[in-house]
Amino acid sequence: MTIRSFRVESALKKLGADIRDARKRRRWTTAQLAERIGVSRGTMAQIERGAPAVSMGAYVAVIFVLDKIEEFESLLDRTKDAVGLDLMDHELPKRVRPGKRDVL
Repeated sequence: MTIRSFRVESALKKLGADIRDARKRRRWTTAQLAERIGVSRGTMAQIERGAPAVSMGAYVAVIFVLDKIEEFESLLDRTKDAVGLDLMDHELPKRVRPGKRDVL
């Protein structure tokens, strides 16, 4: 499934450009980075263009090799999901009654 959205495409292009810049700062060629993550140079070029058809696994492999995996892991951290936490708080019971087995 492909989502056609200007914001999604822009975000992918920015991610690709950021990956390219990070690779260059490390003085790696596209062939070197492609070999490290186990993809072809063509796939690496697509990643750096922000191609939506490239698997998420390939993007994450690059993020890992660039030593940015911790930032990726915290991207949708449930403790920082303001909307999700607000929805959970909205569903809290109005009152709590102790059950027969509850001991204080």
